Amino acid sequence: MADAKVKADVKVLSSVEAKLLEIQSRLFVPKGQTNSFGNYNYRSCEDIEKVIKPLCLEYNCVLRFYDQVEEIGGRLFLRANLNMKDLDSNENVVSYGYAEIGDGKKGMDPAQLTGACASYARKYALAGLFLIDNEKDPDATNKHDKDNKEEEVHDTISAQQINAINAELVRTGVSESKILDSVKKKGLHELTQADYVSLMKRLNATKSKED
Repeated sequence: MADAKVKADVKVLSSVEAKLLEIQSRLFVPKGQTNSFGNYNYRSCEDIEKVIKPLCLEYNCVLRFYDQVEEIGGRLFLRANLNMKDLDSNENVVSYGYAEIGDGKKGMDPAQLTGACASYARKYALAGLFLIDNEKDPDATNKHDKDNKEEEVHDTISAQQINAINAELVRTGVSESKILDSVKKKGLHELTQADYVSLMKRLNATKSKED
């Protein structure tokens, strides 16, 4: 009976924005991966996709990625374009994620590098659309003070995420100082994962300076 009620409630949602709001409020993606070198937990693109699929099925929505390579300021970026389509209203919402295509890690061939960049970019497009922040896992409260301090260090954004922000700043023409002032930070390296999701959502919604 409970499942029937959920289905009935879903049917009254008449817009893609209403469905997105419901999915955002229900979505929780635990950090299912562990970085043994840095001793911290994180979530991958695949972790997010695994959790979001049944919710999209329930709300009759489809997600599609369209990847493209862009040159910004003489540097190459892989841009993940995420489209969420509501099959009931035929409406769409979009989100974007960037990852710079650098030289890659030692021993990584071009195909592996492209795949890694696509995974990063798609992850941040998903995080921006579904407001996936850096909430702590339930068992985080069982860690010692030392572990908590280490986790706080890794809460700051990565070099890939800094590159993604820079790409959006170049595209939109928004100044770095403006976004730093909005979150009361002195440099991009001080931004937290929550800052990143908030800023990228705002930047993604900003028109390109050429428009």
